[in-house]
Amino acid sequence: MSDPLHQFEIHPLLPLSLDGVNISFTNSSLFMTVAVATASIFLIGGVSRSKLIPDRWQSMTEMTYGFIANLIDETIGLKGRKYFSLIFTLFMFIFMGNVIGMIPYTFTFTSHIIVTFGLAMIAFGMATLIGFMRHGFHYFSIFVPKGAPLYMLPIIVPIEILSYISRPISLSIRLFANMMAGHTMLKVFAGFTVALGILGIGPLVVSTLLTAFEILVAVLQAYVFTILTCIYLNDSINLH
Repeated sequence: MSDPLHQFEIHPLLPLSLDGVNISFTNSSLFMTVAVATASIFLIGGVSRSKLIPDRWQSMTEMTYGFIANLIDETIGLKGRKYFSLIFTLFMFIFMGNVIGMIPYTFTFTSHIIVTFGLAMIAFGMATLIGFMRHGFHYFSIFVPKGAPLYMLPIIVPIEILSYISRPISLSIRLFANMMAGHTMLKVFAGFTVALGILGIGPLVVSTLLTAFEILVAVLQAYVFTILTCIYLNDSINLH
């Protein structure tokens, strides 16, 4: 039975270096490009053929747009619409990366902590920057819950700061851990199916169910990452 973690190894496809720094184009880079290209084709193809009565393709693009727009309105409000491009881009990139990674012989780049942490830092960094741009030093009031008694502030403020700093860590680990764990389980049960031959019917059934479940997780994790980004932006825009 093959190593279930072998699928997460990064291999250089085009070895490159710049002043001793490895900038090779890898299998991870390739499927990031594929995810961006797929999302672009899906969206551009849908809107370029716009009709009064939309076809299925146009309907899907409009539903995707409307889904994120409604999510922003519900979590942030009207002030959040100017950040639609950021939130929509994050959602589509993660969604496409997760779903494409479910296709056999592809690579799931969202199963790497460095990728998910980078995405989380973009969301966290933008939320923090927007907070300071809108509120200045008053943004620090986010660490002081409204109505908290003064004598509790020495305890509450450090907890709030720690919670705030841990946001990109929890955001990245949640996505990375779910994708890596799911793909590892699929690989393990698929290995049992092959190794057991005719007796591998049980693992085959489990693998089929796990595949359906993992597809659901792939979509759900893109949604969770996006809604948490909206919540962080809401805190930055509206404070407490």
